[in-house]
Amino acid sequence: MTTYLDSYVCGAWHRGTGEPNSLYNATTEAVMAEVNSDGLDYGAALEYARTVGGPALRAMSFAERGEMLKRLSGAIHEHRDELLDLSIANAGTTRKDAKFDIDGGTGTLAAYAYFGKDAGARGFLADGDGVQLGRTARFWGRHVMVPLHGAAVHINAFNFPAWNMLEKAACALLAGVPVIEKPGRATALVAWRIAQIIVESGILPEGAFQFFSGRVGDLLDRMGPQDSLAFTGSAYTGLKLRSNPNLLKHSVRVNIEADSLNAAVLGPGEDEGSETRRLFLRNVVLDMQQKTGQKCTAVRRILVPEADLEDVRAELVAMLEGIKTGDPADSATTMGPLASAAQLQDVTAGIAKLAESGRIVTGSAERFLDTGYFVSPTLIETDSADAAIYHEEEVFGPVATLMPYDGTPEAAGAIVARGQGCLVSSAYSNDPAWAERVALELAPWNGRLWIGSDKMAEQSLPPGMVLPAMIHGGPGRAGGGEELGGLRGCGFYMQRCAIQGFKGTLEASFGPPREAAATR
Repeated sequence: MTTYLDSYVCGAWHRGTGEPNSLYNATTEAVMAEVNSDGLDYGAALEYARTVGGPALRAMSFAERGEMLKRLSGAIHEHRDELLDLSIANAGTTRKDAKFDIDGGTGTLAAYAYFGKDAGARGFLADGDGVQLGRTARFWGRHVMVPLHGAAVHINAFNFPAWNMLEKAACALLAGVPVIEKPGRATALVAWRIAQIIVESGILPEGAFQFFSGRVGDLLDRMGPQDSLAFTGSAYTGLKLRSNPNLLKHSVRVNIEADSLNAAVLGPGEDEGSETRRLFLRNVVLDMQQKTGQKCTAVRRILVPEADLEDVRAELVAMLEGIKTGDPADSATTMGPLASAAQLQDVTAGIAKLAESGRIVTGSAERFLDTGYFVSPTLIETDSADAAIYHEEEVFGPVATLMPYDGTPEAAGAIVARGQGCLVSSAYSNDPAWAERVALELAPWNGRLWIGSDKMAEQSLPPGMVLPAMIHGGPGRAGGGEELGGLRGCGFYMQRCAIQGFKGTLEASFGPPREAAATR
């Protein structure tokens, strides 16, 4: 019997009234579930969040909300094996990649539990130092961050059904704002099961969590000035959402994390014996293989000094041809299928388009198997970084383009800048002067920059891994948004207000906890 993904709205599970859409096993193409949320009362969901969930969360301190997230992380983790199996079937991930998603989600909840504990026993945050505003300190000013009195609507991507939903929820719930979650449709079965676990746990206050399994209808048209929208997905969809007249009318906060043409830059002078070069190769191949290249942080442009291009190409080809593509349930498989038939169509068409301005050195523009959404890891090479397509067209799969540059930070910066904004780029060098110069060239076009060298190679986490303590987002094409970064991630869901008055009162009520205690 096919599973039907109901929506959790206004404290109960509801089934949509429209024609259902099917979700498939990415390996066998068998129907796994059906989903539809048409006909539900989107306005009632918003009001329920604002009037029931919001007050309940705001009545809690940061430390109490943090403890709530800690318990929630544990409740989801108890179902880890079940969720891994669902991810393998519905999302086509290997078990290792499924862990990356599921554990990333629960790990982020746990991290925000720690941030909440550290923030203390108040429901708001002091922002920066106090400021003397008059001729004496008696007239004083302070900035504070207080929770918005609205709902946080989260439209999530298909590639990380667990992590993408839970990292957004962690920031909003810790800030004291209720969430309404909408998963990416292709892998919604994983997100829906997590939603069931959250509801069944009873850990969150009533109204703090709602879940639309399918479309969100006119929800955006009903949002108001205290609400917020966070979206992860394509730049095209992000633009469409951001342009919604109602969101513009009410100045609704919108955070976009979109696709981007991230780059990996190998510095000059890193020969075959360099650990930094080996790190570069491992990270590039990992980004192409992990989640079948369906990561917003994956490398799409590989910049190599002209003198090293031939050797690096041979090394990359050997490593990519060692990837075993097939059934992700098989422990010998190291790369599974794409998540959907639409993804397969887009990726194969994209490879063919990129190859028109270069050449395929390994891989193919054809599907890998007759059944399932499989493609090969594909490396394209171009003789020059001049062709615009490599800086405009992202193929969201196990695909990257190898391109030469002259080895200077300035040339690398100019090439990376043509992508018009990245979530993360990486640069690899043991020369501190070169690393500093390339960092300053790349930083304006990246939300995050990862510098690899021999001294950090053994202890480093790969650049494609998003960490709760560091911001995630990027300028321009990458969406212009920002998530995570510790307590910075809560800021999107809070209002910064400048409060002015008598210093004794302000410091006692709104200063940092230790100052407030001393003043009292």
